[in-house]
Amino acid sequence: MKKLKAILLTEGMHGMISQTEGLAKSLDLDFIHEKIELNSFWKLIPPVLTPINKHTFKNKIINKFDIVISCGRKSVIPSILFKRKYKNKILTIHIQDPKVSLKNFDYIIAPIHDKLIGNNVLNTKGSIHYLTIDEIDKNKNYLESKIDKRKKIVSFIIGGPNKYYNYQEKIILDVFSKIKKIFLENNYQAIIIPSMRTPKYIIEKAKNYFDEDQILIPTIDKKAYLSSLKLANHIVVTCDSTSMISEAAITGKPIYVAQMPPTKKNLRFKEFFTLFQSLNIIKNLDSSFENWSYQKLDETTRVANYIKQKIKAYDFS
Repeated sequence: MKKLKAILLTEGMHGMISQTEGLAKSLDLDFIHEKIELNSFWKLIPPVLTPINKHTFKNKIINKFDIVISCGRKSVIPSILFKRKYKNKILTIHIQDPKVSLKNFDYIIAPIHDKLIGNNVLNTKGSIHYLTIDEIDKNKNYLESKIDKRKKIVSFIIGGPNKYYNYQEKIILDVFSKIKKIFLENNYQAIIIPSMRTPKYIIEKAKNYFDEDQILIPTIDKKAYLSSLKLANHIVVTCDSTSMISEAAITGKPIYVAQMPPTKKNLRFKEFFTLFQSLNIIKNLDSSFENWSYQKLDETTRVANYIKQKIKAYDFS
């Protein structure tokens, strides 16, 4: 059977790309990415007040596709526009709360902590993503030659500032200090992995703080990220990224969350942390470490299997 074609609409952020691409891969689709650029005025207007027409965004999309997978505020309007134009000839899936009527999409995929309810809503524990166990296993050797075989490994995944966490110097140095005291002083070696949102000055601070025995990856390197997840005995992720915490949860390995004081109410984050704590996936990075296990979390595959069954009965002609 010929593969269905999909277009992935995002704002270009790693978390959004990870979610849309992860679903597309799990659905076994041929896909292309399209970074949506809104015209200047409409960047300031919420989707619910934005007109559904091609003049709201700059992209000229001429490719033919069967499925639209969108994620993020900017992608809402083009997804709705395509559905109105092609009607039942395409299937539309939006990831996250679109902040408009849910009836505009065939399916909505949203984490439980978003508290979104509807007949076409598929709720997930955390975020779906593009990582697979097979891909993680295949990249084990990428960093293996650099590790000290006499030591255990802690992989430290760093996010970056957002509207809830500002990464002040004192705060990030406190996180570094905990990594050192809890792990490095107990015969662990650190693999330090930045993300697309990690500012260069944070990477420089890490380089100056940690000694040369630690493995610091200075740039975005997916293979290093995957390898670090495979090699790790423990994983530490900064609290600003529920996406990266969700990605790490596919390993089944103990995950510590490096909490930082929020700059504003972070209710959705708190609800996410509460859920993952109840699932025994995460603990807060505090003053000591322990070992624990949990069922590997692979919500992408679970959701994709459900949608696959629906696609079988869908007529794209």
